[in-house]
Amino acid sequence: MKVIYDKSRQRLPIKCWATDANGDLAIEEKALAQAVNLSNHPAAVGWISLMPDAHTGMGMPIGGVVCLHDAVCPNMVGVDIGCGMISYKTPWTLDRVQPKLKDIMNQIRRDLPVGFARRDPVKKFPTHWASDIDDLIASYYYTNGLTPGVEPWYDGDKEFSRYVRSQAGTLGGGNHFCEIQVEEETGYVWIMIHSGSRNVGKVVCDYYNKLAMSLNESWHSDLPSSDLAFFPLDSDEGKSYLNAMNFALDFALLNRKYMMEVVVGAFGRSDLLAPDGWFDEIINIHHNYATMENHLGKNVMVHRKGATLARDKTVGIIPGSMGTSSYIVKGLNNKDSFNSCSHGAGRTMSRSMAKKTIPMEDFKKVMDGIEYTPVDTNLDEAPQAYKDITQVMANQTDLVEIIHELRPLGVVKG
Repeated sequence: MKVIYDKSRQRLPIKCWATDANGDLAIEEKALAQAVNLSNHPAAVGWISLMPDAHTGMGMPIGGVVCLHDAVCPNMVGVDIGCGMISYKTPWTLDRVQPKLKDIMNQIRRDLPVGFARRDPVKKFPTHWASDIDDLIASYYYTNGLTPGVEPWYDGDKEFSRYVRSQAGTLGGGNHFCEIQVEEETGYVWIMIHSGSRNVGKVVCDYYNKLAMSLNESWHSDLPSSDLAFFPLDSDEGKSYLNAMNFALDFALLNRKYMMEVVVGAFGRSDLLAPDGWFDEIINIHHNYATMENHLGKNVMVHRKGATLARDKTVGIIPGSMGTSSYIVKGLNNKDSFNSCSHGAGRTMSRSMAKKTIPMEDFKKVMDGIEYTPVDTNLDEAPQAYKDITQVMANQTDLVEIIHELRPLGVVKG
């Protein structure tokens, strides 16, 4: 970990785990400039923490952790509220899965909507999904004191419950994925899924970020960047945002659970049936959120954008790229990182740059032996576009302990 502190341009220091094998900083200038902006935020306290996978985001580096006193910032959470990981160690070993892998992957592609695809909120929509979502919406109305059908941040043309249902059990695009993996030590097969709150989180963030920017402008707030507009915690707007954010977090959790049901069902269609109680074995953790925690001797609103909770004994998930290992980890409660760790490998180049510069032949070599689709849309997610996950993990041995290393067998991308 390196400390960056130039008193001439920073109010708070930056603690950075994004270094190379020689211990030198390995982070883009733009991301570092964003971190400096965070260090000068009027509500920020303590220091700014940058995880090993830190890279440029919108307003704030992805892989950043910030503590705000009596304030919450929508853009420090981001548009994919509650984006996170879910993993399940199946009871099946590689020798049973490998002969059926292609069929299982094809079934997942048929059953799991990806990209902008959504579900019909009525036809073939599981009854327990509908019940879960209706309960979640009812709780949101009650908490906010809202009249059913009135959501300050949603003005779409669909009835609200249908809008939410249409996104349930859908993967999305970008770096979201579903992977079938193997634990080399034991030979057991795992399922790992990365996704979030879909359009729900985006609509929430867009609405409240725009509102925060307008209010901060009217207050003449001394912000280092307009992208870091905030609400006081005790304001009506701050309370409303937190309620909407928590709704998106809860929906993201359900979304990943539903997708895990779909994927386990795809195994079942190949005569690999999950045992009763399998659902109790899943690991589910998110990395885009804000929550009240006690640090620095006070209660502060911790914003983790592309960073994962790593409290003492917290079990987390750190994926690599689509051609490299992923890890199940245990937190080490490091106070310098505000009990946080990386949420993945972290990009080294933009999507457009990856498509322009990575040769298809090189991509195919890295992906040799892994089931994936389709080749012409995957270059922006090629392993070469990401940091070396082994270096990322080496940089955070003081943040997490590795429990399992998982190698990819098959990948579905959005």
